[in-house]
Amino acid sequence: MANRTQPLSALVWVGTGALALVLTVTLAPLVAIAVTADDGFKLRAANWAAIRFTLLQAVLSASLSLAIAIPLARAVARRRFIGRGIFISLMGAPFILPVIVAVIGLIASYGHNGWLARALQVIGLDLPEIYGLHGVVLAHVFFNLPLAARLILQEWQAIPQERIRLAQSLGLKGGAFFRHIEWPILRSTAPGALVVIFLLCCSSFAVALILGGGPRATTIELAIYQAFRFDFDLGRAASLAAVQALLCLGLGAFVLRLSARGTGLGTGLDRTLALPTEGRAFVDTLVIVAAGVFLALPLARIVILGLPNLTELPTAVWIAALRSLIMALSATALSIAMALPIAFALLRLRRAAMFEALCLLALVISPLALGTGWFLILRPLTNPITWALPVTICVNALMALPFVLRAVLPALREAEASQARLATALGLVGWHRFRHAILPRLVRPLGFAAGLCAALSMGDLGVIALFAAPDQATLPLEMLRLMGAYRMADAQGAALLLLILSLGLFWIFDRGGRYHA
Repeated sequence: MANRTQPLSALVWVGTGALALVLTVTLAPLVAIAVTADDGFKLRAANWAAIRFTLLQAVLSASLSLAIAIPLARAVARRRFIGRGIFISLMGAPFILPVIVAVIGLIASYGHNGWLARALQVIGLDLPEIYGLHGVVLAHVFFNLPLAARLILQEWQAIPQERIRLAQSLGLKGGAFFRHIEWPILRSTAPGALVVIFLLCCSSFAVALILGGGPRATTIELAIYQAFRFDFDLGRAASLAAVQALLCLGLGAFVLRLSARGTGLGTGLDRTLALPTEGRAFVDTLVIVAAGVFLALPLARIVILGLPNLTELPTAVWIAALRSLIMALSATALSIAMALPIAFALLRLRRAAMFEALCLLALVISPLALGTGWFLILRPLTNPITWALPVTICVNALMALPFVLRAVLPALREAEASQARLATALGLVGWHRFRHAILPRLVRPLGFAAGLCAALSMGDLGVIALFAAPDQATLPLEMLRLMGAYRMADAQGAALLLLILSLGLFWIFDRGGRYHA
């Protein structure tokens, strides 16, 4: 075993240093926030109202997302239909879709002037107001329903074939089949999915900024932004960020604990079988069609509204698009450069699971909280505004790091297990060992991870909105300014441009990884 660790020992040391740097960059803002908040806990009645609204909308969004996701995942697992693969891919689109683009599509589809509203007005019905609690919950369900459905579907599809055949041979149908085969899946998966969605809804900024914002529809993130951007009350902003960080860290620890629970179904021979399809065909079809329309309508609306305005966009939009593209590629390169050595280090460090869990800190801490902390750190030393773009790149790289690690680590473990002895026998060391024995097995997951990181960074509207100068606008921030100026035609064209760039980056990296694998 000693021979296996020596050839790449330098990379392991680099990974250990990168891991220490990631933890420092993540924890330092929290320390700055705690110190500043300790000077005076300046929460007003409106801030406590923001905390209550955050919890309320997160509970409603998570509960509604999961309540719809369970029958949707069950219907997809039970049925085989034309376009099933495309439908499953569609369920993954909202995760990489820029939030501000999706919000524009939701307003155009489900607002008072949207297609659905006009169709209902024909029969004398009106949709609820999209701004406020209804709109925030609607947007969060749009983003998180597919995530919950994919998580549950993945577990349902992993039910061993032997368990299904055993249940069929015992005559288990209907409620008995659900109780003994399907309920263990829900019992182990649904709580974790619920908490993850609750966590995502608590740290959502762009949705609340566009669809909320009133005194009765302000989240913690929006309250931090208002205290920071408009009042410049750093003590109150830090106090709110501290409350949010404690909430997210507590929920993150709960998620990690839930993820260790099993289903109790055991394992099989890696063969799967479709769930029994007796009955409920109409209900399953209705659920699949309704979910498909709900997810596809905003995307279609963005394309239809943005296409006529795409060639007439102002110069500022194209400059912002170029800036976003450079920042997205920089964040992707930085995240990959950190993830690779960290992954090698995690293979050989003792208590690797604990260090891997610490890497998830960036996922459970709000980007706005990190931005606030770094502003507090930089302010005594320099003008923080001049560092807005570098800080945004670093925060985006940190936000994507957990996803990159989860994509790379399994492939790296498999490559080490299958190729290490042969590489050692051939005398491959250092770069040659990495180039010929390890890298070919990492190209595919690295392509997927890079595409995901680039797409998420391209559509980010977080730190950059906190303390960016007017000449530092990214494309999402420029879109927000166009919407604030009621230039909706330009905003819709910019939304289509952002959609093309985000999905295009993901496709190029993912396709490149699969092509060169």
